[in-house]
Amino acid sequence: MDSATTTLSAQHNDESFDDIWDELVWRGLIHVSTDAAALKELLAGPPITYYCGFDPTAPSLHLGNLVQILTMRRLQLAGHKPLGLVGGSTGLIGDPRPTAERTLNTRETVAEWVGYLRGQIERYLSFEGENAARMVNNLDWTEPLSAIDFLRDIGKYFRVGTMLKKDAVSARLNSDAGISYTEFSYQILQGMDYLELYRSYGCVLQTGGSDQWGNLTSGTDLIHRAEGVSVHAIGTPLITNSDGTKFGKSEGNAVWLDARLTSPYAFYQFWLNTDDADVIPRLKVFTFRDRAEIERLEQATVEAPFRREAQRALAYDVTALVHGVEATDAAIAASQALFGQGDLTALDADTLAAAVGELPGTEATESTTVVQALVDSGLAQSLGEARRALAQGGVYLNNAKVDDEQATFEGAALAGGVAVIRRGKRTLAGVRLA
Repeated sequence: MDSATTTLSAQHNDESFDDIWDELVWRGLIHVSTDAAALKELLAGPPITYYCGFDPTAPSLHLGNLVQILTMRRLQLAGHKPLGLVGGSTGLIGDPRPTAERTLNTRETVAEWVGYLRGQIERYLSFEGENAARMVNNLDWTEPLSAIDFLRDIGKYFRVGTMLKKDAVSARLNSDAGISYTEFSYQILQGMDYLELYRSYGCVLQTGGSDQWGNLTSGTDLIHRAEGVSVHAIGTPLITNSDGTKFGKSEGNAVWLDARLTSPYAFYQFWLNTDDADVIPRLKVFTFRDRAEIERLEQATVEAPFRREAQRALAYDVTALVHGVEATDAAIAASQALFGQGDLTALDADTLAAAVGELPGTEATESTTVVQALVDSGLAQSLGEARRALAQGGVYLNNAKVDDEQATFEGAALAGGVAVIRRGKRTLAGVRLA
């Protein structure tokens, strides 16, 4: 059993709520849905089967996907039965982006990514007990389907006028890029997924991001037309920061769940740097702390924001969930050591490399002076400024104060051949030694 499953196996739904619907509402996870009263009643009753789909458009899931995975886990903890769908067929197409056509990946690449994503999703769900999770791949039912059968059996239920009104489609129609039939047809494929899962597993609820609402309702509409029954959908809000910027993005770079793409250190720092205005909503969405504890942390943020207790709780919980306790403790140790509160020599090469990789940096040899490295790394604007900083006692090499302006990096290499220079208490740079 891996770290995520171990962590989640000990979690229970918040007992301060009468049912899972009320908890989802309190955690801010319901942005849009089909009939809310009917959903509340449905989720309070006998176990239902529900699903969420993930397309392999990259070799890893990211923080936006984690919202969906943890929503699935909350529903499973409430007794319901999850289906995790990885889109081996829809991943070959791609849902419409707001501005331009997607780059279509090869079948081999998509198949490889299907395996990666499946492994990530499986870590957060339980595959044991009466409400054990199942994993499915929509390529299993779309690949055998001929174009004629697709048009006759599925296409006949869709109305072009309705399809054109979907937000993702209409935005592209009104852009210079337009939209291809390939991306236009995506909503039919996703709708067909819901129909297949309804027929095969009795699935009556789909969850997804609110930006997928048009695709979610394609499925509910298709089932209503084809089977004459009403099923449900929940759209979670898009997570944005309090200033309106897109959550989890920095200069176009996603925060990935794969440690090879976003290191545990960088992952931990991302959460630790959460703004006070955003930390409580993040705790509700991304952790399993109960209402009383989150309200306590909210009060602590108001009364003593400088302690950043809520941020530390958030960073620890989510990093431990995704990367495990050991990697989280290593990330914390690295963070403390960088700022002189721990032993840099005790850090392993991978953790140290990840930590240094987040800093401004430069390259040097053992004969390079620390003064020169301060300038080369941007910690000082000139050699004169660097010497003054050193003379004032504010320059450190690997947390040891530097007193000699002729001091070099001889013997200063830490694990992995790096060193850390610091000016003052909090201005750092990494040095890669050749």
